[in-house]
This record gives sequence, C-alpha cells and structure tokens, in this order.
Amino acid sequence: MNDIFITEDFLLANAAAVELYHGYARDMPILDYHCHLPAEQIARDHRFENLTQIWLAGDHYKWRAMRADGADERFCTGNAPDREKFQRWAETVPRTLRNPLYHWTHLELKRPLGISDRLLCPETAAGIWDECNAKLAEPGFSCRGIMRRMDVVLVCTTDDPADTLEHHAAIRDDASFDVRVLPTFRPDRAMAVESPEPFNAWVDRLAERTDIDIKDFKTFRQALRRRHDFFHEMGCRLSDHGVETIYAEECSGTDTDTIFQRIRRGNELRPEEILKFKSAMLHEFALMDHEKGWTQQFHIGAMRNNNTRMFEALGPDTGFDSMGDLELARPLARFLDRLERGDNLAKTILYNLNPVHNDLVATMIGNFQGGGTPGKMQYGSGWWFLDQKDGMEKQLDALSNHGLLGRFVGMLTDSRSFLSYTRHEYFRRILCNRLGAEIEQGLLPRDLPLVGSMVRDICYRNAAAYFGFDGLPEA
Repeated sequence: MNDIFITEDFLLANAAAVELYHGYARDMPILDYHCHLPAEQIARDHRFENLTQIWLAGDHYKWRAMRADGADERFCTGNAPDREKFQRWAETVPRTLRNPLYHWTHLELKRPLGISDRLLCPETAAGIWDECNAKLAEPGFSCRGIMRRMDVVLVCTTDDPADTLEHHAAIRDDASFDVRVLPTFRPDRAMAVESPEPFNAWVDRLAERTDIDIKDFKTFRQALRRRHDFFHEMGCRLSDHGVETIYAEECSGTDTDTIFQRIRRGNELRPEEILKFKSAMLHEFALMDHEKGWTQQFHIGAMRNNNTRMFEALGPDTGFDSMGDLELARPLARFLDRLERGDNLAKTILYNLNPVHNDLVATMIGNFQGGGTPGKMQYGSGWWFLDQKDGMEKQLDALSNHGLLGRFVGMLTDSRSFLSYTRHEYFRRILCNRLGAEIEQGLLPRDLPLVGSMVRDICYRNAAAYFGFDGLPEA
C-alpha cells in the first residue's frame, strides 16, 4: 500500500529523529493513564456498527470544526443518519488543513483501520466508509480487539465517586482480557455548589451509595472517604480534578459546615461561599490522595459552557468550551504550600489549558519537588486545545527549560474514542523530531543510546514506575 501522507517517517524531519522514533519509541507499549473511555463498553466488548459511531459520536473536536464549516447541528449532535454525518465530516476535512484534526484523522484511518493510500474528502468518503465498516465487523476490531491491536497494557478511566464500578469489576474478573482497566477518582460534582438542585441530587445519590445519612459536612466527608477507600480497593491510584483555577481560600471547619448546611437547604450560595467551599474540598481530597499514595491530577483553565442556548439544548461537553484566564499563580502556590507545610503533598500532575501559563506551571512545580520521589511534581502533557504539534512542542520546551524532561511521564489520550491511541504515536513522533533536530544542530550529543533511553522512559517506563501499578510489562 502506498502511504501518501502518513508515511513511516511522518513528522520526522531529520535522520536522528528517524532513528530515535523507529529504534526507540515506535514499539513501546501504551500506558494510557488518563482517558474518558466508558468502562461498560470494554466490559461487554462492544462492537461499533459503523465509522460514525466509533469516530464522530461524542467528538466535540470534530463538531466544532463542522460547525465552523457551516454544518447544521443535525450532522453533529442531531438525528441525521450515520452515513450522512460521516459524509458531512468528509466535506469538512479538506478545510481542516493546518488544524490538528487533519493529522489525527489520517493517523486514525491508518492505524488501526488500514487506510493510508488516499486522503479523506467527499470523493473518497464512500470507499472509506465501506472499507472501515467492513473492518469494524471483523473479530479483531471490537473495543478490546482495538486495545490489543494498539498494544495497550493499561488504561485509567475517569469516574464519579458515586459510580458502582461494576464494569471495572467485570473487566478485572475476566481472565480472557489482559489489558488492565482501572478507575480514576473524579470528584468534581462534590464541589459543584454553584447550583443547589443538581448538587443536592448528587449528594442524595452519594448517601444512597454509601448508606450514610449525610446531614452535615462531617458525614459528607465521611461518605466521600468511604468511596475513596472503595476506589482504592478497585485498583484506583489516581484522582483527577477539572477546575477553572486552583481554589485556596482559608475556610474553617465551622464555615464549611455552615456553607454545606445552607446549600442542603436549597439556598443559593454567595460567590465567597462558593470559593471557600471549593477550597475546603480541594484540600480535603488532596489529603485523601496523600494518605493512600495516589497521584493527584489537576486539569486547569477550561472555561466551560459559554454558549447558553446550546448548553440548554445539548448539555455539557458538546463543544462550547474555551480557554479561561483566571489568576493561577498565587492560589496554586498557596494550595501546594499548605499541603507541603503539613507534609501532605501527594505526587501531582498539573495540566494547563491556556499556554500563557506554560512557564508559570513549569517553574511552580520546581518549588515542591523532592522527598525522595523522582519527578514527584509533573508538568502534564499538552491538553485539549494544546493537544497538537505546536502545543506539545511548547510544553516540552517549558518543561525542558525549567525542569527534567527525562523524568516526564509522557502522553495520554484524554479521549472518549477507542481510535485515539494514535495520540501516543503523534506525541512520540513530535518528541523524537524535537530531540533529533537538536542532535543535528549539536545541541544534544550524537549518542543515540543515551537520548533513546530517555525517549523510552518518556514514552512508557517513567509512567510505569511513577504511578505504582504492579505487574506491568518491562520495555
């Protein structure tokens, strides 16, 4: 097959990069420590009927591009037939040149679907549709089949504290499937006190799940700790928080209980009360994570649901979020320092969404390294709007300038799609090209085993060691 775009040396612009990628990065296993895959689909080894269902459903990246191209909403989140949705996406793809979607689209068509001899456009859509649908009908292209095909060894999903984790238990107990699927504790709804009605409904669900009468902040905290314990028993070793900024206001136990009682009575909270409660909860979760030796992750800077009309029609996570610009440095320093003063700072990964914060975050983590843990504080990979070539390169540069690239735990998919594992390949090619260019320029030694060993560390080995997962294959 003639690869006309995604060639074997795609993104590798120099000889050293080619050698680094093919000799050290390409064949490393995938440890995807942050994603949004539905565990239920893995548990029942779901099969997708067609390319739209596996590729377009739930993909707000593609929806945003299609809307910008003038597509009617029925082709994105609406009830247009799957074949018509795919055709409309194929019409948009040629106009995504220079958008990372053009790279991602053709990477995913090549691996694992095997289409690399043509570009997706309106004229090729029918043939690609038929060929990919035929592949998806094969035994090796179920959810589990794709994970095996992409050499995935472990994934961490993103899970609400009130989730039963029944699907994770089913996967764990299935000896026929050797890819480990672990939960991640994502307690954002325990902090979402801006809207009393949904918050109280969630607290009621938490009370039912834990069989605890949640009547005050003490019992609320007790219920959350019970779920934290349960997640640990189920193999969870990471938490994750999606926050617009870090919350670090002083809040006494009495204040926290008063605020909690007010919202449980259905009262709207004042802005200062919301900030205090979020601060108290973020600190509480950090203490739980440290006690169990978990890694805490903070995805910082998304300004969500900006389009009120579309939010009311479609709900969250449908493509109407953007970068935020709230103050970060001082609250982040206060939050981390408070934990450090009490020797309660867990391993931490910080991901920023606004690139203006790159050097801020990369320098901030240096204040709190140490304690005998290599790379304890991590500057997370390029995330969401920064999950592209320019964003990844700038993240690598900021980390290299202010810290130790050699301790970086590497890439993740942060995706809801089983076709997104090529994000790891994309990152690995970009990493090798960056390092290879500096070898050619004389900025790094022409010692391929030395640089290649660091590449292997970043692609897999650092993450395998950092998170404390047992039984992972060596590489």
